[in-house]
Amino acid sequence: MNYKKILTIIIIMVVVGAFLLIIRGSEDTWLCQDGQWVKHGMPSGPMPLSGCGDDEINSFDKCVAAGFPVMESYPLQCRTDDDQTFVQDIGNELEKIDLIRVDFPRPNQTVQSPLIITGQARGNWFFEGDFPIKLLDDNEVVIVQSYVTAKSEWMTEDFIQFEAKIDFDIPTTEKGVLVLEKDNPSGLPEYADELRIPIVFSELEGNMIVKAYFVNDLLEGDSNITCQNVYPAEREVPKTIAVARAALEELLKGLTEEEKMAGFSTAINENVKIQKLYIDDNIAYVDFDEQLEHELGGSCRVALIGHQITETLKQFPTVDSVKISVNGRTEDILQP
Repeated sequence: MNYKKILTIIIIMVVVGAFLLIIRGSEDTWLCQDGQWVKHGMPSGPMPLSGCGDDEINSFDKCVAAGFPVMESYPLQCRTDDDQTFVQDIGNELEKIDLIRVDFPRPNQTVQSPLIITGQARGNWFFEGDFPIKLLDDNEVVIVQSYVTAKSEWMTEDFIQFEAKIDFDIPTTEKGVLVLEKDNPSGLPEYADELRIPIVFSELEGNMIVKAYFVNDLLEGDSNITCQNVYPAEREVPKTIAVARAALEELLKGLTEEEKMAGFSTAINENVKIQKLYIDDNIAYVDFDEQLEHELGGSCRVALIGHQITETLKQFPTVDSVKISVNGRTEDILQP
């Protein structure tokens, strides 16, 4: 009888183990978080040696953009063909779920001004019926600061509804963070706390004017071409927070028929693609694909390519200088 019980227990354990293995499935893997590989569950393979901190697919957004499947979990997870898993950034929502909950905006939701913020927080998150909030751009620069107000009696340990409305100017970064701070009248760090929610800023309505810089022999007059002079052609494009990219894309589109009639030309090859563009400390870093260097001619053309790109980006007050690369390579590029 005892042997039968033991056998029954063993069978049950095997079945339960197999069931857990099936339902766990993709949980046993290596997750890429904040540029580092983190063990999740019991992955069968060793920690990946690359892919989490390089310029290739190293984030959830890049994984999704590359067309890899997204798992319906929370937070969402994207997995590559070589079993690298990237987790969508939802801030610290799960850590603070028992203290404060936001109904709108949700993590990674697109927002615009005016922004109405709603949710619930426990009474001790407030002081005198409110608590501070601030909206940051992707560089942690404060866009606007305000306060959230409780919609009912706040002197309770229960969750109570809150609401706030803020107006703000669209920043230069595509993404940002909404920070809801626990009111801390003591100023002591041990009583400080905050909820951080990543958000996306919406595109602006309407159109705007950007300049793309081209060569124009007619504007040179009687002087010799210096291989440095480039001239602006105005383009009307949909308003966007990514103004530098919008201008550079107009440059890469080439010339309109009207611009050709006005004497404009370009030294840049057709079908050149922007692979990366960001601005840091007033320096624009732009990386192109190999088409930028395809069948280049003499030194004058090479110089003009550099000047067209540089002047197009330097039209914006946030850009003082430009660093150009091709497929991540900065040395020996744009050689005649």
